[in-house]
Amino acid sequence: MYTEIEDNEMMDVVTREKLVADLKIVIADTEELLRATADQAGEKIAAIRVKAEENLRNAKLRLARAEAAIVERTKAAAKATDDYVRANPWRAVGIAAGAGFIIGLLVGRR
Repeated sequence: MYTEIEDNEMMDVVTREKLVADLKIVIADTEELLRATADQAGEKIAAIRVKAEENLRNAKLRLARAEAAIVERTKAAAKATDDYVRANPWRAVGIAAGAGFIIGLLVGRR
């Protein structure tokens, strides 16, 4: 059955998905900023661009790792669910029917 550990793992996946989405936005904004300042001259702006490009590369690397971790955990959760349903088909049907009934009651009240 669904345990507290699985619940925490699902929260981690959701948190990581939010982090990945936020990181993609930051990367896009940084790339846009670098393009917008490409024609700017000066030592200070050049140093800032170099640092921003380095941080952007690091962020892309972390993003790729986070996405890989999310995919791996999602696959593991899907496999565990599939294994549970195959091992306990009637229990899974009962749980699904109960959840459907409750959802139906909640939707029906509106």
